[in-house]
Amino acid sequence: MLETIASPRYSIIALAASLLALAACQREPQPAPAPAEKSETPPVVTVAPAPILDRASLLQAMDVAASAFAAGQDVTGASLAGRRFIVRQAFGCGGPAVNGPSQAGLATVTWSEDRESAKMTLTLTPDDWSQSALIAGDAETWEAAEGFWLAHPWLRVDGCPVVQGPASPKAPSATQTVGLAAVFKEGGSRTVRRNGRAYEATLRAERDQPLMPSAQGYRLVLEGRMTAFADGRAIRCRAVDADQRPVCIGAVQLDRVAFEDAEGKTLSEWREG
Repeated sequence: MLETIASPRYSIIALAASLLALAACQREPQPAPAPAEKSETPPVVTVAPAPILDRASLLQAMDVAASAFAAGQDVTGASLAGRRFIVRQAFGCGGPAVNGPSQAGLATVTWSEDRESAKMTLTLTPDDWSQSALIAGDAETWEAAEGFWLAHPWLRVDGCPVVQGPASPKAPSATQTVGLAAVFKEGGSRTVRRNGRAYEATLRAERDQPLMPSAQGYRLVLEGRMTAFADGRAIRCRAVDADQRPVCIGAVQLDRVAFEDAEGKTLSEWREG
């Protein structure tokens, strides 16, 4: 019988296959990749500051509060506490008065007694609201409350009101219905507290130039931060009867009072600190 002799080529192939099978059996399993380490530093979340209240937004909040009060609802406004505000309002739009009477809480511009001296005075005397019914309930919290009326509360812009057409002969005189109460704690700073004294700035003629009042009036600037009454709300309203618009005021911590011209140039200012 003839013996079959394997070809050297087939022997090599068989040997290689055996070695591959043995290597596969001896291969150790690879460990699973370790999970990525978590950062111990939490992500930084940036919260945009609340926008500064201007005249328009503050008067809108007062309108909402007046409507709620007249409807017998809770007056909102707690969210305003802590918000910064910068309110500008025009005064002296009809020209300077000649030693005319001034109303507390409203800015005025008057000529001097002698017009030939070419001198005008910008004046603002805060009203004393410490014993007002609008501050009732907070007398033990605050040592004093000085009031500032926001003139022409129907006007949202900072400029002078414009009369279009003839005025109605039966138009009632305007009354103040919106204001800000600058409140002061006992022992607190007295830098901007006036205690009955007026803010005053005197404008004089320069060299040979005549002193001309601004045709666009002047601007009173009130700047600070809203605070809260004892009930936690920043706005409080009261009304004489149901047929009149409620009077609403906001509690504030006043940082700056200033007089500006119509172009925004500072004429005089008083700052906290």
